[in-house]
Amino acid sequence: MAQRIVSLSRVSPRLAEPILPTVCVVAADENFRAELIPELSPWFEVESRATYRDVARWTREMGASALILDIDTDGEEPHGGLAVLNELRRSDEGIVLISISRSRTRAVEKLAHESGANAHFRSPVDLAELRLTVIEAVRESAEELTRREHQAQAIESSRFQDFIGASDAMRLVYDSIQQVADSNINVLVRGESGTGKELVARALVALSSRATKPYIRLNCAALPENLIESELFGSEKGAYTGATESRPGQIELADKGTLFLDEIATLTLPLQTKLLRVLEDHQVQRLGGRTQKKIDFRLICATNEPLEEMARTGKFREDLYYRIHVVPIQLPPLRERDGDIALLCDHFLQIHCGANGLPLKHLAAEALQVLEEHTWPGNVRELENLIQRLVLTVRGQEIKAENLPPGLLAHSVAVQEQILLPEGGTDFDEEIVRLEMALLSAALNRAGGSKAGAARLLGLDGQRIKYLCRKYSL
Repeated sequence: MAQRIVSLSRVSPRLAEPILPTVCVVAADENFRAELIPELSPWFEVESRATYRDVARWTREMGASALILDIDTDGEEPHGGLAVLNELRRSDEGIVLISISRSRTRAVEKLAHESGANAHFRSPVDLAELRLTVIEAVRESAEELTRREHQAQAIESSRFQDFIGASDAMRLVYDSIQQVADSNINVLVRGESGTGKELVARALVALSSRATKPYIRLNCAALPENLIESELFGSEKGAYTGATESRPGQIELADKGTLFLDEIATLTLPLQTKLLRVLEDHQVQRLGGRTQKKIDFRLICATNEPLEEMARTGKFREDLYYRIHVVPIQLPPLRERDGDIALLCDHFLQIHCGANGLPLKHLAAEALQVLEEHTWPGNVRELENLIQRLVLTVRGQEIKAENLPPGLLAHSVAVQEQILLPEGGTDFDEEIVRLEMALLSAALNRAGGSKAGAARLLGLDGQRIKYLCRKYSL
């Protein structure tokens, strides 16, 4: 199958001549095709035909960078070419699609764009304008393809197990994981909510000799106090009301493998005591049971609580703290991961655009700047939730700053600078006048019209505020 050539100036080493991108043309009007081919030929290899038959396969075989399609060609109602545009856009996100129609209504142009057309022309077509449009669109498509290739390479080079991140802070985390993964040492993963503590546990398991053995996860905060004991240690039939059969606990199920206890700080002191005994004796006894079972498991715990402080105040057993705190791994918050937000955004855009069957979207530079200025109290989880929402709610392939939630924009230095000083510049004296009037009006309003009260709010003397109020007729 032919490969699409995306550069307008590639040269074949063997032939020592340019390899031109291919443009396919589908139009029933033979005269139009005859006029268009010489118009495009200096810049493109041009292939043409009169019908829609197997257009998708034909463009793939030609390695087409662009397709110019007369959507009236088959004379169907509504325009038969719209279905072709839809099919081509779904099958090939990168091909440039230019539609042409004899219809003068805006509705047809809108339908063409919604069906995937990059540009739409009404017949009769200005061939020079069409040529320029195709050249620019193919160039932009080539640049976008290069950008995505670099983006994919950057994501791949920053990938570690299920993590995405190339910051120094995350490199330290990766090193720590690799150092202790293939051991039986207990690990305590620490970090704010949403930083990816469970990803650390999964990475430790994947890189260990226990990778093919059971991996049991339990969120200690997700179960009520009266259920967590039986969930952890198991129970015998009749051990409590409703225990109609014997069942193993999570510790027992983790035999020969790994047990991950998330939010371990929420365990009550009696449960902490029982867990400590299991870690010391390597044996577990079910509720209502009389015998103990030997258990071999590796323990990984996670918390965002200050365990040291809890141990000092008696809320967490100090001896258990030292048992689980053999090797601590501290996950940095997202605000401290320099350069990782752009990588994570690209990664989440790929995931959620693909999951929803949408063309890959990208962030405008000003939108990315706003995201990089945000403090992200919810960390990576908050960022992913936002990207998922933007993928579904933003029309078009570019996510702009104006598409971001107002809460983010309100605290953005970039947005505030844009409001204060537009790209085209401003008149300094006029801005000062507007600012003075706004401050005076706000102060007078808050002071109930009292000039003395407004003067106190603004730190002005009586004569100065009287002068300014006369100056601006306030």
